[in-house]
Amino acid sequence: MKDRTMYFHEPVLLDEVINVIDPKQGENLIDGTLGGGGHAEAILKKTSPGGKMLGIDLDDEALIESKRRLEKYVDRVILEKGNFVNFLEFTEKHNFHPINIFFLDLGISSQQLDSDSMGLSFLKNNLLDMRIGGGGSYDDERITAEQIINNWSADEIIKILKDYGEERYAKLIVRTIISTRAEKKIENTEQLVDIISSSVPERYKNQKIHYATKTFQALRIAVNQELESLQIVLPKAFELLQSGGRIGIISFHSLEDRIVKRFFQKEAKDCLCEVGTPTCVCNHKKSLEILTKKPITASSEELQKNPRSRSAKLRVAKKI
Repeated sequence: MKDRTMYFHEPVLLDEVINVIDPKQGENLIDGTLGGGGHAEAILKKTSPGGKMLGIDLDDEALIESKRRLEKYVDRVILEKGNFVNFLEFTEKHNFHPINIFFLDLGISSQQLDSDSMGLSFLKNNLLDMRIGGGGSYDDERITAEQIINNWSADEIIKILKDYGEERYAKLIVRTIISTRAEKKIENTEQLVDIISSSVPERYKNQKIHYATKTFQALRIAVNQELESLQIVLPKAFELLQSGGRIGIISFHSLEDRIVKRFFQKEAKDCLCEVGTPTCVCNHKKSLEILTKKPITASSEELQKNPRSRSAKLRVAKKI
């Protein structure tokens, strides 16, 4: 059995998160993607002795690990299993107010990639599930990757691979998926990797990024509705923040980062009217200050210790 202290990856951009978000004594935190609790632990240290935290995660293993890690703060910590998009349900349940910090780390942990039940990795042969933290009521709400691959139309799957994976060979891959599933059901990750391998040019398979990466990413995003959830939660979280409260998001691919960037840019403007409009008719008022003019990325020291941090981008804004 793995040592549980090593079960989840170390939190990325930890020093940068603390420096920019700047947690203060007595402030309350919502960590919507708790994971192993690394970021939460660092923030709880800064908000001692009175600051509380509501931690949310879909993954039972993550909640077990974070509970162990945050044991010393037990009287200041509330843990809930769920999707961060439903954070309002938990704030009402626990009367969790005021909210000074809202934080999301949108990365997938190494433990989740290694999970035999989720089927997220193209390096292991597991069932094509891809529901993060599957189990309980969430199983009934999310379609699996296997269902998408075997039941959805060619156009629908192509759209997923293009929109969520930015996969240039989406049409070729889906053509092979359709012909394969006509003969035999596609049930596991090994079958899907073989399909991708037989569909893309040889030169594509010799690049730095594995040729199955974009397809697997696209299916995971679709199954877990990751982009839709992020778009829904940003305005809700910002509305609930106290004046002066900070929202910090770590993203790991351009699709997520673009959503965060555009939301921050929109809410940092006083007027959203089209250029050339004589007078403002939108009545939009600036509601935030962007604290990261450009996304913060990992230092060379962190990259050496944790190569997975190379894709991480941190953006932080403060409510006016």
